[in-house]
Amino acid sequence: MTEALSTYQKAVNFKNIMKFTIPTMVMALIQSTYVMIDGMFISNIIGTEALSGLTLISPYFTFVIAIAAMFASGGSALVMKKMGEGKVHDARAYFTMLMIVNVIVGAVIMLLGFMFLKSLVTVLGANPAVTQYCYEYMIGYLPFVIPAMLFSNLQIYVIASGASAMSLISALVGGFTNVVLDYLFIKVLGMGMAGAAIATGMGMVVPSIVVLIYFCNKKHLIHFAKPKYKFKVLLKTMTNGFSEFSGNLVGGVVMLMFNATMLQYAGENGVAASTIIFYVFGVMSALYMGYAYGVAPMYSFHYGAGNYNKMRQLNKISLLFIGIVGVVTTILSILGTEVLVGIFVDSTEPAYNLAMNGNVLFSISLLIVGFNTFASGFFTALSNGLVSAIISFCRTFIFLAGAILLLPMVWEINGLWLSVPIAELLTLIVAGIFFVALRKKYQY
Repeated sequence: MTEALSTYQKAVNFKNIMKFTIPTMVMALIQSTYVMIDGMFISNIIGTEALSGLTLISPYFTFVIAIAAMFASGGSALVMKKMGEGKVHDARAYFTMLMIVNVIVGAVIMLLGFMFLKSLVTVLGANPAVTQYCYEYMIGYLPFVIPAMLFSNLQIYVIASGASAMSLISALVGGFTNVVLDYLFIKVLGMGMAGAAIATGMGMVVPSIVVLIYFCNKKHLIHFAKPKYKFKVLLKTMTNGFSEFSGNLVGGVVMLMFNATMLQYAGENGVAASTIIFYVFGVMSALYMGYAYGVAPMYSFHYGAGNYNKMRQLNKISLLFIGIVGVVTTILSILGTEVLVGIFVDSTEPAYNLAMNGNVLFSISLLIVGFNTFASGFFTALSNGLVSAIISFCRTFIFLAGAILLLPMVWEINGLWLSVPIAELLTLIVAGIFFVALRKKYQY
């Protein structure tokens, strides 16, 4: 425990920040490949209609992720703030309570999913073949909702506990499990969409078990203890993490809008193309999410301990790092378009040319998305869920939804591809205003 706390007491410099964040960035990259791996196997073995089906039901997964992100980000900020204040026993008790709540909420979501499964897949408006693919995947995925919730949460707390290497190892184990089972279930056994879903689910079960064992060891900074059931703490967790919830949830709704518009302009091939683009974008932007995950506990701890000089140093290094990564990922994504798109679909498929053109336009957003991701996580780490929520809400609902509605009227499909870069640019302006306005309040 003393060793874990000492990691927070070291000087804030690039080397020490990277010790925290490199494992989480690699972890985020691995996690971002979970669904992408499914997409690769599905598109190359089952077909592009199946890939379209996976995209159309993605808002359901987004909802699960939204709930998990709310508890993970809001809870970890609260727990680490308590650690910084020296209230270690309270921090562990609240952590345990929040994990129990995650299991209960996951069970409810799973049961509701089974009860309304037919309604969920038929409301999407796809043709019968695509709808059947949606149904098959959901049947395989729903039993794994609880592990999905726990996986998202426990990884964040492992990082906060000062064991970033453990989170990386567990993510590697999960990724390896997913790849092997995808090949076995889809290629060898011919289990189709259900096999892809089960492989993804097992890719979350295995690392969750590994991390659960880690938190049973009382030698670690954060571990399971007798829970304290306080509604006030649960409410604070939910309000503080509401930005991550709303951002993910509204993002799922906006994704439905994006796919509906794409169906209008390019049919199922357009949806398949957008799936490929979002996979590429997800992998590239995972670096920012991983950095935000890794650095957030440092902000929460130093804010609780009143180490404002260290917070200012964190900001300088973080903004410079995100800027450099933004330039590099944008260049790689644009120059590597042919290779990246070719992983998912053959050049003879109609979706290929759509994705080729779309990726170049879409990649512009990589210059900006890192700053917006960091800003939202930054204010959550400082327990200001309201500002974080405003940034997320503007980013997804107001700016992106508005761009999806308006830009295709002018530039058709190209307008749809440009909706994300333009929304990210507008969000950057909002985030910058808050960052400057609240500097004196938080002394960063």
